[in-house]
Formats: sequence, C-alpha cells, structure tokens
Amino acid sequence: MSRVYNFSAGPAALPLEVLETIRNDLPDWLGSGMSVMEVSHRSADFVELAARAEATLRELLQVPDDYSVLFPQGGATMQMAMAPMNLSNDDDTADYIVTGSWGKKAAGEATKFCKVNVAADASDRKFTYIPDASSWQRSDDAAYLHYTPNETIAGVEFHFVPGGDVPLVADMSSNILSRPIDVSRFGVIYAGAQKNIGPAGITLVIVRNELLDRARPNNPHLMTWKSYADSDSMTNTPPTFAWYVADLVFQWLKRQGGVEAMAEINARKSSKLYAAIDTSDFYSNPVALDCRSRMNVPFILADDALDKKFLEESAAAGLTNLKGHRSVGGMRASIYNAVSEEAVDALIAFMADFEKANG
Repeated sequence: MSRVYNFSAGPAALPLEVLETIRNDLPDWLGSGMSVMEVSHRSADFVELAARAEATLRELLQVPDDYSVLFPQGGATMQMAMAPMNLSNDDDTADYIVTGSWGKKAAGEATKFCKVNVAADASDRKFTYIPDASSWQRSDDAAYLHYTPNETIAGVEFHFVPGGDVPLVADMSSNILSRPIDVSRFGVIYAGAQKNIGPAGITLVIVRNELLDRARPNNPHLMTWKSYADSDSMTNTPPTFAWYVADLVFQWLKRQGGVEAMAEINARKSSKLYAAIDTSDFYSNPVALDCRSRMNVPFILADDALDKKFLEESAAAGLTNLKGHRSVGGMRASIYNAVSEEAVDALIAFMADFEKANG
C-alpha cells in the first residue's frame, strides 16, 4: 500500500490506525454480519457507540456537566444559521468578529435572523491579522459574540479567548481537539467534522444547557439545539458511519495522550514549518506573527510563475493538496492532528530542495 502525505484543508487526513480499523470492520461490524452503515441507529450496539463517543469527547475536552454535546448533520455552515436561530430574536443584535472568510460568512448568515454588529473586521489587511481587542466596537446589549478561532484560508488563529459577559460562540471547525480549551468560557462551540474529527457529514456542537431554552418558538425541529439534546442527537436518522469514525478518532486521540499531547506535537510541526519559511528568501508567510495558525500554514513563492511547477513536483514526491485556496492563491499546508510530524519534515525537505533547484 502506498500512502501520500495529505495536506488537504478538508476533507482532511485521517489517522492510518483509524482507516485500518474501518477497513477491517466494514463488512462485519462487531460480529453482526453487517456494516455499521447497515445497522439501526436504535440498536443497542450503536447506542453504545454513540454514548462512548460523547463520553470520550467529554473526557478529551473536559466538558463540564452543565453542557450538552450534540452530533447533528449539516456541517458548520448550518450552525452559522442555528446560532442566531437559537440565541436571538429578530430585534436582537449579535456581535461578530470577522477575521477571515468563514467569520464573514457566519456574519452574513446571521443577518437573515437578527441585527449584526461587526465589532472587528480584518479585511482591510486581507485577513492577515487580528485587530487588537481594545479596538473592537462591541454592542452594549449583544445577544452573543461570535468568532472563528482559526481561519483555514488565510491561516489566522486566535491564541486568546475573547472576554465579556455575553455568551461566546466559536466556530472551531479547524482547530477543535488540537489543544486544550476551557469549555466553560464558551456558550457554544461548534465544529464541522472533516478536519480533526472524521469524515464530512457530522457536526460537533457543545452548548451550555442554560442556553437551550432561548431558541425561537417557530424554529424547525431540526434547527433547534434542544431537540438534539433531548433525543441524544437522534432527532432523525443520524449519519451513523461518520459518527462511528468520529468515535474511532476520539479513541485514537486518547491513545496519543489526549489534546495535551496533540498540542505539543502541533506546536512542533507548525514551528518547524514556519522556521523553514522565515529563514528563506524564496518562501514567505503574510500572517502577523502573533496570530499564525498551527493548523493551516499558507506560504507564497517569491516567483509565482513557479507555483505550477512546485505543485506538480511536490505531488510527484507524494506531498498532495498543497495548492492555496482559490481566493488567495499560493500554497497552503494544512497540518491537522492526523498529519504526522514525518509528513511535515518531508515537506520541509522538499521545499529546501525546490529552492536550491529554482531559487
């Protein structure tokens, strides 16, 4: 079997151990004679799996007892709408910190349901920095404050948690489980699965229980967090295969030493990649030093005429999905939990060789 080093921003790499377990389980899960995709979500075995996934996730992130852990469908994009639908009314104002494309999209979704105050906007510098918190223009009576702790496209990450007295809502799709977080500081955390959790098709939502009763009374059932909390996320038939893979990933994370160990590994991976970029005149990274992402590392070649050659030769060397997002160009290495340190070392070695040959 020949595996490449996959630097995709999402769907992203999965741990090889997890993939091998899936391969072995696929035709006959737990001796049932059926695939996990074929069993009832109401069966005892699957209910046990779902409970284990939640318990392991709670352990990994030390989720307090007064929070619900939900596994709905729809991805983070659906949660961009569910946040205002569950936390505000038409006349309410919600504050948004916009430090990238996903924060901008979330604010746009919210305008359909409530008044939106963009308290900070980093578009003036092409989303390469985080405006100082002292400059944020926050509302006096906001229903909540929303931000995106890690922006996958521009490679900007918050290394602090915003303060305040209103519920804090965070789209952690691209850095969830990459390091410890204090869940108690958040009202709501949501994350699409396809970066650090599992395959696309399932979403993680962690919500403080006292917020569950703020939903609009006319919300559709599937757009109401409380409906998932009351049904153990089985309001309708859930994405059983994605849930199964998420459970395997959570168990894998525990075996690695949990999010504390992953934080150390991720710090090493990103530090050595940024060092390779910063010590070169051939590569550069446009993001301010104090908010560089540990998960998504964009970089630019000094001569963009070499971009195509870089991508072709890196792919031939087994380093895939390094093309930057179409909106910004250049290159981007997404180095989520399942991307090994060996993969980052291989990328750095290739970059050095490419510079020698073309610099």
